[in-house]
Amino acid sequence: MIAKVSDREFDTVIARSAVPVLIQFWKPGCGGCRALTRQLEQLQTEVRGKVLILTMNVEENFQIPSELEISSLPALALYRQGHFERFIGGMGTKDEILKQLVL
Repeated sequence: MIAKVSDREFDTVIARSAVPVLIQFWKPGCGGCRALTRQLEQLQTEVRGKVLILTMNVEENFQIPSELEISSLPALALYRQGHFERFIGGMGTKDEILKQLVL
């Protein structure tokens, strides 16, 4: 299972992570979000210790999605060394996502 992150703890988690952080922004009832979550769960076992994968429910958390101007879901944001790097295509297979991470 992928760990959840909230607006309140977001900055601290990102700043303290020694590895890149990949965050999935999602909402309940989103079919594409569920499909992406399954891919991320598989990817998580391959990148353990190299990338921290987290999820954020946009219906419960508004600040970070608003700051990032997220307008469609699912969305994946990559952070390195505490800073936003870029968005990664929201849909795809674990292999496609892994290629975009450039570890």
